[in-house]
Amino acid sequence: MTPTYKFRNLIKTILLLASLIPSLSLADTIIGEVIFVADGDTITVISEGIKYKIRLSGIDAPEKKQTYGVHSKQSLVDMVSKQTMSVSYNKRDRYKRIIGKVILDGQDINLEQIRRGLAWHYKSYQREQEVEDMALYAQGEHLAQKGRLGLWKDVNPIAPWDFRKK
Repeated sequence: MTPTYKFRNLIKTILLLASLIPSLSLADTIIGEVIFVADGDTITVISEGIKYKIRLSGIDAPEKKQTYGVHSKQSLVDMVSKQTMSVSYNKRDRYKRIIGKVILDGQDINLEQIRRGLAWHYKSYQREQEVEDMALYAQGEHLAQKGRLGLWKDVNPIAPWDFRKK
């Protein structure tokens, strides 16, 4: 093996290992003001004159046309509209939105949407969460279900990912 070949393999190995590092260890942060709430899990933040579309990580809120969709959006509006917050992220989705954890005055807004019964813990993506967040979000959903809060008042609420398939 030539030194160049070994070096290329080393670089490939390092890049592969870097892709396996837990998500928030490489997180970037945006600090900005919420200027728009699209729905129960999507906001627009402005920071230093740049607008960022943010999809709240770890949750999936009812679609606007779904039962509780309007309530979920209003909940998020009430919590974050015109507030300055931080967004930790390390990923964008296929629509180029930042996938992030929104923190306002020390409160995890993503988790609060779950606790209010106005979003599901998006378990399909839980592997991208820190272990502590994964546990808190699962517990928050369980307690909202048990307390029949928000969308959990319905006997069989339809998850947004199922609603979108129809």
